[in-house]
Amino acid sequence: MGYPARIEIMGAPIDPYTMEQTVSRTKDFVETGVFAHLAGVNADKLLQMRSDQTMDRMIRQCEIVNADGASMVMAARRLGIDIPERVAGIDLMHELCRLSQSEGYRIFLLGATRDTVETARRKLEESYPGLDICGIMDGYFDDEDFSAVGEEVASSRPNIVFVGITSPKKEHVIEHFRLMGLKGVYVGVGGSFDVISGSIPRAPLWMQRMGLEWLFRMMKEPKRLMRRYVMGNARFMRLVSREIRSKERSGK
Repeated sequence: MGYPARIEIMGAPIDPYTMEQTVSRTKDFVETGVFAHLAGVNADKLLQMRSDQTMDRMIRQCEIVNADGASMVMAARRLGIDIPERVAGIDLMHELCRLSQSEGYRIFLLGATRDTVETARRKLEESYPGLDICGIMDGYFDDEDFSAVGEEVASSRPNIVFVGITSPKKEHVIEHFRLMGLKGVYVGVGGSFDVISGSIPRAPLWMQRMGLEWLFRMMKEPKRLMRRYVMGNARFMRLVSREIRSKERSGK
């Protein structure tokens, strides 16, 4: 299968892959036994990259960077850039569990609370009979524990590790694993374990299709997410408008 070249959207690298292409390339990584970091960029991550050079560097060295956010797909289309579809982290996680179920890949779950990750493990094993979840670990560890966590993960010999930790800790720990020489595919999935375990509901399908999943999440956790989404989305839309005006002036 061929894979389109990486593009840039408002300074953020994006691999314009479909879900099928993302899963296929992940399989290539597993079969060749290399280290790979899969990340998703949404409006919030793009803003983080613009204000944090370390975050920008970490995302740029990822083997796959998906458009994980309706906002990124919308912005690309307004800028005349073709992104075939959104590849959301939780949807990718399910697709990779199906792949692992059929191919016999070993899965490790890293993140969330102990109760949440244990419940997520049970739910995934129920949904994908025969899925080999070779290890789990909660996400409550400090930066100085990264190496010990990496050794624990490596001892389970996983093919795919889902990292359900918030940014920027998620990116830092995965890139630390790269420096340690670990093998396998590391997929940042944010709060997906909370959704899979049933701790937090996911937005209805109609809201997902309309690009309103952020609104649903904000309604469920207003204290934590109100400022991030209201202020962040306003900043993001200003950037999109500025980019459109720049393209119009340049005649591109």
